[in-house]
Amino acid sequence: MSFPYFFEEAVTAGTTQLELSEESRKHVVQVLRMREGESIQLTNGKGDLLTAVIRVADKKQCLVQVTETAFYPKTVRQVAIGISLLKNASRIEWFLEKATETGISEIFPLLCKRTERQHFRFDRMRQILVSAMLQSRQVWLPVLHNPVEIEEVIAQQTHTQKLVAHCEEMQKSNINQLNVAQDVLILIGPEGDFTPAEIELALQKGFEPVSLGSTRLRTETAGVVAAALLVNH
Repeated sequence: MSFPYFFEEAVTAGTTQLELSEESRKHVVQVLRMREGESIQLTNGKGDLLTAVIRVADKKQCLVQVTETAFYPKTVRQVAIGISLLKNASRIEWFLEKATETGISEIFPLLCKRTERQHFRFDRMRQILVSAMLQSRQVWLPVLHNPVEIEEVIAQQTHTQKLVAHCEEMQKSNINQLNVAQDVLILIGPEGDFTPAEIELALQKGFEPVSLGSTRLRTETAGVVAAALLVNH
């Protein structure tokens, strides 16, 4: 049976009783109008799934008692994606939502030479990830980093497999034909693509150039396509 599902970062496998956060309480009491004796499920976004029964439900507090706990390990393949920020914030928000639904594990918002910089509202972006995790009923929340310069990501990453998707004319592997490692990072550039210097730097640091298909995709679309193909490869 599927119960209403909530994110409570503080819960652990050893939690037996819990006062829900204000956000969860309002949704349980005021939106869903749930009452004592009804069940909900909770996750901390770190693999734990708890089933709990509501013991107190009013406008001031919502207390629950945990009745069952389970832990789900991470999937065998861990897919990280570095993607340029976009001038239109709603488009990067759409990407974050859809990439989380696919099961992506880590996200690096990139600052590239051609990135049209914007204010990155980290708390809002992370909440989008939380909502998408709950909607898709997952128990692992992707790790979201603060925006980082592309050169720093290229220099510091130690993933087993490192890919860079770009539109420059050169020999590239089709992403569908790759033998995908269990730990993979792919970079997606801004509108206008990575600069030749950024691509060259990535190649020097062991990134493999890849193609996402025969059509030219928007940044956020390319990100979702790459995420879906790599996660489900």
